[in-house]
Amino acid sequence: MHNRIAVLRAERGVSRRELADALGVHYQTVGYLERGEYSPSLHLALRIAAFFDVPVEVAFSLDPFPRIGA
Repeated sequence: MHNRIAVLRAERGVSRRELADALGVHYQTVGYLERGEYSPSLHLALRIAAFFDVPVEVAFSLDPFPRIGA
């Protein structure tokens, strides 16, 4: 599973710890998610999308996201 969590965090100026606190997970979990070392449950994926106020498809994909500027 591919994600844009790091991009969304950077755009909004949110740290890993701030996101983790808002989601009720450990900040290292956010790092694992961003690096693709851990796939979130559907519940967690929906909570992440809701936190950033985007559709889940904007934050997660089964296919790699196109490079920015490509």
